[in-house]
Amino acid sequence: MSPAPIHVVFALLPGSLVLDWAGPAEALRIANQVLLAQGQHARFVLRFASPTAEPPTSVGVALAGLEPLPATLPTPAWLVLVGLSGQRIGVDTPPVRTLLHWLRGQRLASGRLELVTVCAGAVLAAHAGLLAGRRATTHHQHLEELARVEPRCDVVANRVFVADGPLHSSAGVTTGIDLVLHRIAETCGPAVAAQVAQAMVVALRRGPGDPEFSPFLQHRDHLHAALHRVQDAVGQHPQADWSVPAMAQVAHTSPRHLTRLFLEHAGIAPLQYLRRIRLATAEAALRAGRSVTEAAALAGFGSDTQLRRAWHQFGRGGTPSQPL
Repeated sequence: MSPAPIHVVFALLPGSLVLDWAGPAEALRIANQVLLAQGQHARFVLRFASPTAEPPTSVGVALAGLEPLPATLPTPAWLVLVGLSGQRIGVDTPPVRTLLHWLRGQRLASGRLELVTVCAGAVLAAHAGLLAGRRATTHHQHLEELARVEPRCDVVANRVFVADGPLHSSAGVTTGIDLVLHRIAETCGPAVAAQVAQAMVVALRRGPGDPEFSPFLQHRDHLHAALHRVQDAVGQHPQADWSVPAMAQVAHTSPRHLTRLFLEHAGIAPLQYLRRIRLATAEAALRAGRSVTEAAALAGFGSDTQLRRAWHQFGRGGTPSQPL
């Protein structure tokens, strides 16, 4: 049974910063395309709502075709708030007051209604009382404003984005894309997120202090199309009979040249990258309750012994059957 689609509602005000919402929206649109190309269902339903019929954007172009702020939101849903032009967020205009009144009626809950803020969208959320007791970040120009509006919010500086339960906040502008790529990885898998980043020609990154990159996202902060094809293929089918010549066929290059490309652009040798992906696949299978033998087969290891050898080679604690 396919998971329920996620309704992503961009709540836009007059003066909304275009890149704050257009970049994340494009990332979600491309994620749907990637999923459809893989024979899966699209996961994201993009909706654009506003208290104003045709609000002008930060660059002066007016938007049309927006829906009114919905009376109810389906489950699951993401609500996206973005920044506005100006040094501070004014809340004394009728559209802003209407939006804040609507926001105060929303109840955040992980997996049901989650809030995504880009730039000073966090300040709007704070005015609506949605950040009390939460950790959040915003654009550096609005950090003090955010702390002043909601003293009960733990305002975090110098972070690309911050996740706190059903709240996901980013520092602004292009970091909204970083945050949405992270959410795509969590929702659809890191291989899908990597393909979206490749299509958008952006590097996958996380904020300081966040957990390490998933092995599926490591070594992918390059723009070499042939390497991305190989990494996509390995990530989607790690159990295949991969060798350097087999990878080279995907890249349409010689095995020797592929090795040079991996070392130059990805910083790792092809077979070393393959072992990392296979180990990550095996770890996921073990966490899902598979036996060591089943995990080894699903990941493409020839035997339990090969899995145990990779486990210790990459510094995993304990054993596959009893990880630390």
